[in-house]
Amino acid sequence: MNIYLDNAATTKLSERAFEEMKKAFFDMYGNPSSLHDKGVEASNLLKKSRSFFANVLKCEEKEIVFTSGGTESNNMAIIGTALANKRRGKHIITTNFEHASVYNPMLFLEKEGFEITFAAADRMGRLDPDYLASLVRDDTILVSTMMVNNEVGSVLDIEALVKAVKAKNPQTLYHVDAIQGFPKYKIVPKKLGIDLLSASSHKFRGPKGCGFIYIKNKTKISPIIFGGGQQHDLRSGTENVPGIVGMTEAASEYIEKQQENAEKMYALKERLISGLLGLNGTGSIEGIRINALFEEGDDPGNIDAETLKSRIRATACHIVSVSFPKARSEVFLHVLEMKGIRVSSGSACSSNHPAISGSLKAIGVPDEYLDTTLRFSLSPDNTEEEIDYVISTVKNELPTYMQFFRK
Repeated sequence: MNIYLDNAATTKLSERAFEEMKKAFFDMYGNPSSLHDKGVEASNLLKKSRSFFANVLKCEEKEIVFTSGGTESNNMAIIGTALANKRRGKHIITTNFEHASVYNPMLFLEKEGFEITFAAADRMGRLDPDYLASLVRDDTILVSTMMVNNEVGSVLDIEALVKAVKAKNPQTLYHVDAIQGFPKYKIVPKKLGIDLLSASSHKFRGPKGCGFIYIKNKTKISPIIFGGGQQHDLRSGTENVPGIVGMTEAASEYIEKQQENAEKMYALKERLISGLLGLNGTGSIEGIRINALFEEGDDPGNIDAETLKSRIRATACHIVSVSFPKARSEVFLHVLEMKGIRVSSGSACSSNHPAISGSLKAIGVPDEYLDTTLRFSLSPDNTEEEIDYVISTVKNELPTYMQFFRK
């Protein structure tokens, strides 16, 4: 079989998106800043895309800025707002389980004289609103948190977090890294009190190298890319029209079946977890951990079906983080690959720089499991048959791998 379970890293391009991109590449190929008819054609495509995302987020069109992807969006949100608001204060809050595209800009700003506070997640990968608010000060200019953790699938209560922060300091800006959340969740930034929000095209079957950032009107933010002054001087550079068109079509296609997609993936996630834990009667794997799903002291093998379902529904529909006893993730990953199963040992965005996952450390995963964790990430295209094959393959191959490992 050929099974792809690395959708949190990237997704297969939508055929609908590809067809629309071809038209933009070959028929409407003008520079959107040009004044002739081909330029106007391209400019109209951008306007249509901007209008689409503004409608989805229930915001103004000028609040949507197209970028090269999630990393640029996060960098722009964090560095841009820090530079623009530094006279008001130089204190910023984030968490200890953020993606590298948030964490590394924070380290950059720290070197530039900003003070960064890293809020701690609990064992389920959650963040307590009162605790977060307790870290906010008069000079706190920005709080930046993810919506969905890309490694363990925990989901933060953004509405409660924003409310708590704003109650403590109404001037503090709140940025949400929604790269794993959009468009799986319906997000209305103004309703939630969000000032900035990042999204990435290739996480929802759009093309790579494309994304957007929502910037609430009148938010003070400095550009971090300079040039021809496109997009209201916020993000210079000729816009990637085919990519933006593809991203728009992919988002439209996904949103058409948003609830259906979520229900299917939750069912597959429950099937995968139940099978790996042996709750389906096929036998359990001794010492296995499903991360960010169980409290300390829980016995996963004795959990009832309704409780398990409730726990799963409190996490992202598409991510399952599994730690296997004494099975090095980067080796076992290739064992599964040889059986036609593609998974990840962590965030693919930094896979060329192997390191112990910060997210796993942050939620208190024991040291002996830090290097034995695989991420299975689903898409609506996956099937029950594929999940059953994954379960049986893991259970068949793990003992063989362990025998070889012990030698």
